[in-house]
Amino acid sequence: MGPTAQAVDRQPDVVIVGGGFAGLSALQALPPSGARVTVVDRNVYSTFQPLLYQVATAGLTAADVAYPLWSATTRRAASYRKGELAAIDLDQRIVTLAAGDKLSYDYLIIATGVSAAFFGVAGAAEHALSLYTRRDAVALRNTLMDELERRNEGLTDPELDVTVVGGGATGVELAGTLAELRNFALPAVYPNVDQAMFQVRLIEMAPALLLPYHDSLRSYTRKQLADRGVEVLLNMAIKEVRPGSVLLADGSERRSDITVWAAGVTAPAEAWTADLPRGKGGRVEVEPDLRVVGQDRVFAAGDVCLNEDEPLAQLAQPAIQQGRHAGEQVARLIADQPTRPFRYHDKGVMATIGRRSAVCELRGGIRLRGTLAWFAWLGLHLIYLLGNRNRVVTLVNLTWRYLTWSRGGGVIVGDDVPGQD
Repeated sequence: MGPTAQAVDRQPDVVIVGGGFAGLSALQALPPSGARVTVVDRNVYSTFQPLLYQVATAGLTAADVAYPLWSATTRRAASYRKGELAAIDLDQRIVTLAAGDKLSYDYLIIATGVSAAFFGVAGAAEHALSLYTRRDAVALRNTLMDELERRNEGLTDPELDVTVVGGGATGVELAGTLAELRNFALPAVYPNVDQAMFQVRLIEMAPALLLPYHDSLRSYTRKQLADRGVEVLLNMAIKEVRPGSVLLADGSERRSDITVWAAGVTAPAEAWTADLPRGKGGRVEVEPDLRVVGQDRVFAAGDVCLNEDEPLAQLAQPAIQQGRHAGEQVARLIADQPTRPFRYHDKGVMATIGRRSAVCELRGGIRLRGTLAWFAWLGLHLIYLLGNRNRVVTLVNLTWRYLTWSRGGGVIVGDDVPGQD
């Protein structure tokens, strides 16, 4: 593969498929190139996924974690096209959308994101709820609130067991917040529900929670969850998810009225991926500069891509940095300049456990936990959240939630259906 692509006389067309962290970061890097940029996404909004667990536990509304793509593209002198990718003609440089629309491109950036990975566990796709899209979060919240309302009115068995599968950041954050919902807000919102009958369980097949973190932060996390009344099962795999229960690898069966799958993600296996090289987890294989292997004009960024030599976690920061890099390389190719390899700058990882409790590991070995880490987590998320309205509303809602849990504050009830994922 040559270092440059032939420049075109006309204004080049750049198509970005995906309006998440990677896609919007690529968009931000492109205006100086003078290209005509089109962002394609099946939704009319971009979702801030790190806060979906707050939507699922009734702390934020679905609107608080969404930002309109038409606004994001207009500000960058680009256009937005609603649609879902159906096919890519690599030879003719044409993408086809599910509705039949065709878009030609000079350069293509694939940033579609991924979906929940069930790893072949029987019944998981059918009986477990995911937490990857805005629709997932709303569905989980409505299911949880419905189950609590039925028990509050004495319409069903008073016991409620919620199982969270996966001990990464999403699983830890969700389990901790569910426990605090039970411990603090339940008596005010659902006074007839017996707290002792509301069980929260977190299952992880690895020997520890939050594997990327330092041992001291992992131990702190497990203790904080235990203090909140979360049952944590480590070194335990799920064999089958059944309606109303989970079957564990040791042969035991646990009641589970609501099972939430937070155990990993996988790249899409749709028709448009057929001609693309794919690696572990179905992710699109890329060269060091993020060009798809074997392609001069097609890049991939974010969760959907994989450099086998330097694999990165499927998190927000890698997606943001990869998207920006992909956009910059397209601009370099348009200017008839050679591309540069992607270098990830690790800024650290962080996760919340509950009110005034979080863990944070920064560059240089700096480790925070407790209230200081929680404020660091809040500040960082507000910075990356799109839209001033969303920042203000999120700050107010989360502050109100943690100040007024015991009086039922911060619990958003009622239907909130966002339409598409």
